[in-house]
Amino acid sequence: MQTRRLGRNGPEVSAIGLGCMGMSAFYGGRDDSEAESIRTLHRALEIGVTFLDTAEMYGPHANEELIGRALSGKRDQIFLATKFGIGISGEGAARTFTNQGKPADARKALEGSLQRLKTDHVDLYYLHRVDPNTPIEETVGGLAELQKEGKILHIGLSEASVETLNRASATAQITALQSEYSLWTRDPEDGVLAACRANGIGFVPYSPLGRGFLTGAIKSPDDFDADDFRRFNPRFQGENFAKNLALVDAVSAIAAEKGCTPAQLALAWVLAQGPDIVPIPGTKRVKTLEENAAAIDLVLSKDDLARIDAAFPADAVAGTRYPEAAMRSVNR
Repeated sequence: MQTRRLGRNGPEVSAIGLGCMGMSAFYGGRDDSEAESIRTLHRALEIGVTFLDTAEMYGPHANEELIGRALSGKRDQIFLATKFGIGISGEGAARTFTNQGKPADARKALEGSLQRLKTDHVDLYYLHRVDPNTPIEETVGGLAELQKEGKILHIGLSEASVETLNRASATAQITALQSEYSLWTRDPEDGVLAACRANGIGFVPYSPLGRGFLTGAIKSPDDFDADDFRRFNPRFQGENFAKNLALVDAVSAIAAEKGCTPAQLALAWVLAQGPDIVPIPGTKRVKTLEENAAAIDLVLSKDDLARIDAAFPADAVAGTRYPEAAMRSVNR
C-alpha cells in the first residue's frame, strides 16, 4: 500500500484507510459478523491498510471495544483515529444526537476510548461534530492540552466549515479534517478543500463510496435490513433512489470499460482529487477490503476524470445526504 501525508507536516498514513463504523453500527446485519470483522482488521494490517477510523458513538462504544479486542498486541502497526463529541439516544428515525464539545467532554470521552481501545494514546483525535454552544477555540484548546500530555498525537475536526477551520487553525495545528466526500457528495469543493490546503490540513473523506451506493451493488431500498440507517436517508428513498441509481449505472458502465469495479473507479476518482486526500472506505468483509485497497493502483487520465464528471455531475444527486435534523450539524 502506498502512503500519503496528512497535512503539510503531518504523519504518513496508508493512502487508503479503513472506516470501521459499519462493523458495529448503523448498517444492520451485524449479528454474526464479528469474526469476519476481526479477520478484516487483521487482513488490513497484512496488506498495509493501517489507518483505522472509529468513534466513541459507533455502537455506542461497541466499535472501539471491537478494535481493542481485535488488535491487542498490534498497536504499533496501526495509525489509530477515533472521535468524540456526539451523544446519541434512541433508534432509527427516533434517534437523537447532542453536541458535546467542551474540553471536559473531550477529556472524559478520551479516557473511555483509551480503555476500550486498550492503548495509552490515540494517533488522531477528532471532534466528531462542531458544538455550536462551545467556541471552537475552546474545544481545540482542550485538545491541545491532551496533545501536550501525550494522550493524543494529532488533532482533527469533522464536518467543519471554512470559518471554523480558520479559527481552529489559529488556535492549534489541525492535522486532518474528516468530511463526507465522493462522486455524489461534492460539498467540500465549495471552499473547504481550499481552506484545508491553505491551513496545511489533510483531508479524510468518509463514505467515499456513497454509503455503498456507488458500488453498484444496491439495487433497491429493500436491500437494507430493517435497522439500517440508510432506510431513513433521503437519498435512498422513493424517487431519489431511482434517480441516483441511474447515475451509478452510468459510472458502472465506465468502470466496465476500464476493467475495474464501480467501487474502485469511485475510489480512484477521490484519490485523484489531490495527494493530500486519504479516503476511508468502510467494510467488514475481507473481499471488499482487498477490492477497495486495489483502487490505489488504478490511474485515471484527465480524459477519464472528465468523462466521469460528465456522467455524474456534482449537482445531479437527488436528496440531501442526511435527514433534515442531521444536516444542521454538518459544515458548521
